[in-house]
Parts: sequence; C-alpha cells; structure tokens
Amino acid sequence: MLDIGYALSTRFPDPPGTDYRAADVRALRYDLFCGDVYLADTKADRELSTAWGWVPVLDFAWALCDIAEQLDRDPRGSRAPGPYPAELDFTESTDRLRFARRFGWVSIEADWAPEEAPPLTFAHAELRRESRDFLHDLLADLIDMHEDLGENPAVWQLQARFPRV
Repeated sequence: MLDIGYALSTRFPDPPGTDYRAADVRALRYDLFCGDVYLADTKADRELSTAWGWVPVLDFAWALCDIAEQLDRDPRGSRAPGPYPAELDFTESTDRLRFARRFGWVSIEADWAPEEAPPLTFAHAELRRESRDFLHDLLADLIDMHEDLGENPAVWQLQARFPRV
C-alpha cells in the first residue's frame, strides 16, 4: 500500500507577514511550505524520502497529481503496455523521482537511492487516489495553520482540478 507524507521544515519557515489569500501560483508552488516528503510501500516496508528540509511540499503534491494524470494518457488504460515515463525534479537539486507506467503498474525510482534498491511499485489507480488524497489532506493541514490560504483562488482551482477519487 502506498503512503505519502510530509514534514514541514523549521529551518525554512514561510516569510513573516505572508498574505496567503493573495499568494500567486509561483509562491504557492516554490516559495512557501518547505520541508521533506516521502513515498512509502507499507507492505514491503520501504520508502523514498528526502532529508533536505527545503522541498516545496505543496509543489510536490501538485506535481505528483500531474504525473498521475500524465501517466494515464493511453485510452487503453491498464491494458496499455507502455512504458510511459515521467519525472519529478526538485527545483534546487539535480535529483529526480522517475516514474514509469507499464500496463496498470507504476514503478518509482529516486536518483539519490542506492542503485541496487528496487523501485517502489504500485497500481496506477492507487497512485492517482493516494496522490489526490495527499494533496487534499495537505491543503487541509495548511489551511488549518493559515486560514487565509483557504480563500486563495489558486487553491480553489487546484482542489477543483484534482478532486478526491
């Protein structure tokens, strides 16, 4: 089972006086809410996680939802042999997460993981569901911390674009 999580950094706090209601997409994606993220296979007890403290957590959730959709471009769905690749790059690093969909399965590898480590593998439907759940749970947490964020039009659009499944 796929588990996606995060921890916000205390080393890289949001700038004081941030107007979360009016923050633009660039600020939401790249400048605010820094921390670390992980993807875990709870059955195999393995995970891919960052330990940098500066990963834009909302951008990660947003990009993960985009990737789940990008990997689903063949109308044959889980019958499509693929492979269909996608990458998630981290803005302040050369490290990337690499995704490859074959039939209904997605494998995920990290540049920073040891070469001998096998990729994490999940059903595409699970990746889509869990990435959207992660996005909505993250937004709920962030809105609890910064109430004005719930009034941001970019957040409304993001929630509408990727509803829970």
